[in-house]
Amino acid sequence: MVDKRSGDNNSLVNNSVKRRKPIRYQDVLFNIFNYGFIIFFTFLCVFPFLNQFATAFSGEYAIQTGQVFIWPVDFQLDAIKAVLIDSVIFRALLVTIFLAVVGTMLNVIFTVITAYPLSRRDLKWKVPVINFILITMLFSGGMIPSFLLVKEMGLLNTVWALIVPGLVNAFYVFIMMSFFRSMPDEIRESATVDGCSNLKYILKFVLPLSKASLATIGLFYAVMHWNSYFAAVLYIDNPDLYPLQVKLRNILLLSQMDTSMETLQQELGLELIQESLKAATIVYSTVPILLVYPWLQKYFVKGVMIGSVKG
Repeated sequence: MVDKRSGDNNSLVNNSVKRRKPIRYQDVLFNIFNYGFIIFFTFLCVFPFLNQFATAFSGEYAIQTGQVFIWPVDFQLDAIKAVLIDSVIFRALLVTIFLAVVGTMLNVIFTVITAYPLSRRDLKWKVPVINFILITMLFSGGMIPSFLLVKEMGLLNTVWALIVPGLVNAFYVFIMMSFFRSMPDEIRESATVDGCSNLKYILKFVLPLSKASLATIGLFYAVMHWNSYFAAVLYIDNPDLYPLQVKLRNILLLSQMDTSMETLQQELGLELIQESLKAATIVYSTVPILLVYPWLQKYFVKGVMIGSVKG
């Protein structure tokens, strides 16, 4: 008769032996190198943001003497107050928010409208259409033809000139196409049996299951609109329609001129140095878009198809 206790004891001994497996110094060095490289690379990425934040809240003497690194020295809020009370910067912020919200919504809607039909296997003539979209990823008409097209469409000096020309991004269309193709056919078959129309199927099934993908391309579109400035410089002459990045660009260009200090002081009515004003404007234009990512991050880690098919 076999003693079960002895078998259990043997298994415990074997497990303890496995746990006591010596750690090789090569593994320790490898982990140290990996963690060190990751920490160093992360610091290189975060340092410019920390430095600009610290400069925006530091005193004039500390900035001029180079004492500011990643933490404010002689903490003050004059530069931030100057940026907040500037009506021109506030108007530019409103234009940028409009572009980021309305533009992103239209981008996502038209991307889904374009990608979903092309993901269907029963769609006729979809191969030529896909090839046509692919060509736009490889070749572009150029700046002058694009300007003439926007001019002929009557979009010059309007905010729609910053939205309509880039309404659909070919790369994001292919991303959504791949996702729609990966959805099980059983979902659509079940919805069709229940009498669900194509539009209702998209609204009730496709879009809810596509939250992660929609959040991803939506964030990319929003960042694109928030950081864009060249299109505004090219298509808009009215300063009231300039987005925030164009205003920041103008401040950076003014700061390189000999008369920049007098001009900026007359605009804002405060005694400020160039670096402090630039850093405050950068913080003003960076913080809002940074706050969006944590809100969307939960969609990146969710299992998109979990619970969509049973059986």
